[in-house]
Amino acid sequence: MKNQLGFLLDMDGVVYRGNQMIPAADRFIETLKKNEVPFLFLTNNSQRARRDIAMKLQRMGIAAESDDVFTCAMATARFLAQQRKRVTAFVIGENGLTSALHHNGIAVVDDDADYVVIGEGRTMNFEMVEKAVRLVEKGARLVATNLDATCPTDQGTRPGCGAIVAMIEKATGVQAFSVGKLSGVMMRMAQRQLGVRSEHTVMVGDTMYTDILGGVEMGFITCLVLSGHTKIEEVKRYAYQPDHIIESLAHMPDALMEKAGIISKTGGVAA
Repeated sequence: MKNQLGFLLDMDGVVYRGNQMIPAADRFIETLKKNEVPFLFLTNNSQRARRDIAMKLQRMGIAAESDDVFTCAMATARFLAQQRKRVTAFVIGENGLTSALHHNGIAVVDDDADYVVIGEGRTMNFEMVEKAVRLVEKGARLVATNLDATCPTDQGTRPGCGAIVAMIEKATGVQAFSVGKLSGVMMRMAQRQLGVRSEHTVMVGDTMYTDILGGVEMGFITCLVLSGHTKIEEVKRYAYQPDHIIESLAHMPDALMEKAGIISKTGGVAA
């Protein structure tokens, strides 16, 4: 179908909250798969490899495979690999980030790095931050997988990639280049992997200043869900607005479902 839509789905707040699936998210994904509608789970979390993320979704009862997941770590690694050959990187982050870098032919080193790459993680220590600062001062380019200041967890909030990057930026006077949402780098890579045009790409997210803003800037159809971060009374504060506002994935507008080829114009699920 020439006009079939493709869906980019943020994860935390859209598909699940913590370790709990948001009601009917599994049925929505099952419907997309049954009707061969292209989609990707899109996440700014660089800690886990996409295989691990797919396993988390499977344990919640959501039919997900590794190929259904696109992370900011993957986008960062692909971006760096496109910049030059034989890239080296000093990394503050966890397995999801280092695995993506290795998969794209980037060597992780402790000294004389071309790039300092920052992701989320709980294993960071101040010695690593000091080394990152010194490498940037020596000329390494500073790259962040995302600029999210915090990470929500079951135990509460912890500092995110943006908070770690801010220390290095402040100490060096160098601003990091961010690859993750809302960066057009990650959004465009994900859209190309979907194989649909910008105007046929639906960005579904729960955060106005990342998911929705990124979608607006890319010319995507934007759909804000209220099952996560953003409350309805907050939406009017923004100069940009989503094309659709819904309670959750269970309430995807019929107009979008019809354009995606999921339901017919006369109603009901398309054959």
